[in-house]
Amino acid sequence: MESETAVQSLAALAQASRLAIFRLLVEAGPRGLNAGAIAERLALPAATLSFHVAQLTRAGLVSARQESRFIYYAADFAAMDQLIAFLTANCCQGASPCLPLTAAAGAGISAAAAQTNEGSSVVPDRIFHVLFLCTGNSARSILAEALLNAMGRGRLRAFSAGSHPAGRVNPFAIELLRKNGLPVEDLRSKNWDEFAQPGAPAMDFVFTVCDGAAGEVCPVWPGQPMTAHWGIPDPAAVQGSDADKRKAFFTAYSQLQHRMSIFTSLPLDKLDRLALKQRLDEIGRSAS
Repeated sequence: MESETAVQSLAALAQASRLAIFRLLVEAGPRGLNAGAIAERLALPAATLSFHVAQLTRAGLVSARQESRFIYYAADFAAMDQLIAFLTANCCQGASPCLPLTAAAGAGISAAAAQTNEGSSVVPDRIFHVLFLCTGNSARSILAEALLNAMGRGRLRAFSAGSHPAGRVNPFAIELLRKNGLPVEDLRSKNWDEFAQPGAPAMDFVFTVCDGAAGEVCPVWPGQPMTAHWGIPDPAAVQGSDADKRKAFFTAYSQLQHRMSIFTSLPLDKLDRLALKQRLDEIGRSAS
C-alpha cells in the first residue's frame, strides 16, 4: 500500500460515524448489512448514512452490492489487512512487544506473522498453492489471484492462467484492483501450460472461474490437486458504457471476494479429502 492510499483510508476513518459504520461492517463479516440495518443500528438518518458510506467506499474500505431492491455494504477485509500491514511494517524493529500483521505486498502475499518473545516469526506450517483458470486470463482469474493473495494471510499463494490467454490484463480489472489497494505489478495474462512444466509450483487446488475453461481438457497437474468450478459471469463480455463495464467488474469482484472469504476460513489441514471437496463445490454454488 502506498502512503497516499493509507492517508485516504485513515482520513475516511477519522470521523466518529464513519468509524462506527466500518466497525459494524467488520463485525457483520463478508455478508455485510443493508443500508436500512446500518441506519437502524447506529441511529443515523438515511442521507447522513449515504454520505458517510460514500466516503468509505471512495477510500476503498467498503464495497456495495445490489440485492433485489436493497443495497448491501460490506467491509473490504483485504484493504483493511493492507492498511494494518502498512501501519505495522517494521514495527519496533522486530522487538518482542510488538505483534504486527506483516504483508509481503510486493510478492502478492499477506502474511500473518506474530513475533515470539525471542523475536522469531511464527509462520504457517505450510503454504497452499492455488491456481485459478479461465479462458483468456485477463479478468476473472486475475481478480481471483489478486484477491486470494491479499486475503490468504501467507497461508495461501494464488496464481492464474488461461487456456487461450489474451496476452494482457483487462484495464478495468487493473483499475478496480488499484482502487481496492491491491498490488497489480506482477499480474500478467499467461498460458496454463506454464504451470504444468517441470519446476513449476506444485498446486494444491485448481479452480476454474469460467465455463469455457471448465469444459476444456486441462493439462495434467503434478500432485493431483483438488479441483472445483467457481463460475463467475464474464465482466469483460459486457457491452455498453464504461460505467456498465465497471459495474460488471465490481459484481465479479464482490462475488469472488465472498467466495475467498469462505475458502480462507476453511481448516484445510484438518478436513479429509472428501469433506474438503464437498466444501469447495459448495463455495462454487454460493451466491455473493
